[in-house]
Amino acid sequence: MTFPRSLALVGAGKMGSALLGGWLAAGFEPARIAVYEPAPSPEFQALARKTGVVLNGPRVAAEAVVLAVKPQMLDAAASELASLFGADSFLLSILAGKTVANLAARLPVSAILRAMPNTPAAVGRGVTGVFANAAVSPGQREQAQVLLSGVGAVEWVEREALIDAVTAISGSGPAYVFYLVEALAQAGAELGLPADLSLRLARATVEGSGELLRRQPEFSAEVLRKNVTSPGGTTQAALDVLMAPEGLAALMARATAAARKRAEDLSG
Repeated sequence: MTFPRSLALVGAGKMGSALLGGWLAAGFEPARIAVYEPAPSPEFQALARKTGVVLNGPRVAAEAVVLAVKPQMLDAAASELASLFGADSFLLSILAGKTVANLAARLPVSAILRAMPNTPAAVGRGVTGVFANAAVSPGQREQAQVLLSGVGAVEWVEREALIDAVTAISGSGPAYVFYLVEALAQAGAELGLPADLSLRLARATVEGSGELLRRQPEFSAEVLRKNVTSPGGTTQAALDVLMAPEGLAALMARATAAARKRAEDLSG
């Protein structure tokens, strides 16, 4: 693996901390990582002391700068970040809705990558969609791949506009899955199950189904669904409702379209 010679992480919230944990687990030398976070949690301060990561030290140029602040903080932070960029630096941004053009207008860097990770990154099971502009070199692209793969799978898109679609599917997707657990548990309670039991059943079902997907990559989700479904049985009765024209597929299309539109609205 090719790590950058030096790395600046701007923002140590949940996603920034998850990325840092992945880098350290993969063997990135802590002393080559500088973290800038104006309000580090006590836990993060303890982690920095334990590992040797440089926390809020002098702002010096780094080969790679990972921007993980909240999108609305970009304008306020931009002037303080200029010194992190040298002639050979590249920027890896995980700011939702902030385009390459927007970032280039605020920061002195031409090689820019936009990435959209998701929250399972916290347990090393995330998936990240990433776009690189034309100024990103093959070597920088490889380094970005290494940085992002520390928290899960990495998928590249060739058009920046597709990042908004990635946001709608995998970026926001964990919330859809968690809501499925909530809805399934509520449905079980309405069928007469004790609420706590229904929640345990719903949660374990989603956990187990996800693990089955992971362990049997040779089977598509469609095949796995059909394996559960006996013609004329109970599962088929439920799927007749979920797969109706106005059912889950149509609802998911509307939901993800709304998420993509919101991502587009946040751009600029």
